[in-house]
Amino acid sequence: MKQQTLIQTFKRLVKHSGYSARDAKRAVPASAQARLQTKIHHSELHHNGQIRLCVEAALPLGHIWHGLPVRDRAIELFKKLGVGNTEHHNGVLIYLQLAERKIELVADHGLNLHASSEVWMQTMIRMRAAFQTGHFERGLNLAIDEVTDLLVQHFPEKSAHANELPDAPVVL
Repeated sequence: MKQQTLIQTFKRLVKHSGYSARDAKRAVPASAQARLQTKIHHSELHHNGQIRLCVEAALPLGHIWHGLPVRDRAIELFKKLGVGNTEHHNGVLIYLQLAERKIELVADHGLNLHASSEVWMQTMIRMRAAFQTGHFERGLNLAIDEVTDLLVQHFPEKSAHANELPDAPVVL
């Protein structure tokens, strides 16, 4: 990983200091969160995977100070939210980081055996197009639909299974 300069660190700190949880809640208000939660719930009735959605306004100070990329934060949340601990190793975290305008899709190894990095990249490109026009809910719905399609194709529901993770979006 390339070392960031003190000036780069300062610029990144300034950028992130302009964002708070209120910005995340404006991008994905409570009504949208409820609709997204319902969408995830209905998705998981058709496959045995788990989908988590996280929208974060700004990175924690330590991540900025140490020059860690947004991907590292997404992987940290993937673990912290339990997405990497599912029975079939087919959990997916859809992560949106507002301050740096980054999208990360982190999938457990069970699903990554079936989905190439190109598949994830195309999903992120379509999400970004919606986000650039201010349609955050539309972009997140698109991601949930595309992740659902992959999970239904490779991990169809064969019997009743427990919902291993909460369906509610995490807004930080």
